[in-house]
Amino acid sequence: MVYSLLAAFNSVLFLAAEVGDGLKAIGAGLAILGALGAGLGIGVATGKAVEAISRQPDADGKIRSTLLLGVIFSETIALYAILIAILILFTI
Repeated sequence: MVYSLLAAFNSVLFLAAEVGDGLKAIGAGLAILGALGAGLGIGVATGKAVEAISRQPDADGKIRSTLLLGVIFSETIALYAILIAILILFTI
C-alpha cells in the first residue's frame, strides 16, 4: 500500500515537472509578443515618417529626431521582452 502511494506520488511529481516546462515555454512565447509588437510599431512609425518627410521636406530634421526617439523607446521595450523571455526559460 505504501509503495503504491509512493509510486503514484512520484509519477505526479514527474508529470508536474513536464507540465512546468511546457508552461515556461508558453510564458516565454507570450513575452516575445512584446518584441513582435515593437517591431510592427517601428515599421509603421518609419513608414509614416517617410510619408511626412515626402510631404514636408523642410521639416526633415524634426521628423527624423522624433522618429529616432520613438524607435529607441520601442527597441527598449523589445529588449525588455526578450530579457523576460530568457529569464522565464532559464531561471524559473
